[in-house]
Amino acid sequence: MFKDRYVYPAIFDYAGDGISVEFPDLPGCLTCGDTTEEALSMAKEAMALHLYGMEQDGDPIPDPTDARQVKTESNQIVVLIEAWMPSFRDRVENKAVKKTLTLPRWLNDLAEREKVNFSHILQTALKRHLGIEDFPVEKRS
Repeated sequence: MFKDRYVYPAIFDYAGDGISVEFPDLPGCLTCGDTTEEALSMAKEAMALHLYGMEQDGDPIPDPTDARQVKTESNQIVVLIEAWMPSFRDRVENKAVKKTLTLPRWLNDLAEREKVNFSHILQTALKRHLGIEDFPVEKRS
């Protein structure tokens, strides 16, 4: 079972060209930002995405190192980063994907005249076909 909340220490490395962020417990999970605020936001997103990928791949998720044990250099600080996974998983799993399809021209012309929302119609038809009619339709503006 996956955890709802993860908290891992990140090393924020301050340099002249920005802030790089790495997670000692999550090799390959790297990001950066121009400001501390941007680096923090990017770190949350990168960590959640990395952990989501590990969950999907069935990889073991390591326990976080105690932040007091993380070694840093003079231009680095340790920041605890939290990822709330339920909302992140929902966002990733319900992200819209673009599909290309082919229709007879007459059908396309008629549907456009009637101002048909093609995405909504296709989603509804696919859900009905797959027997998941009560699954929510994503609304796009």
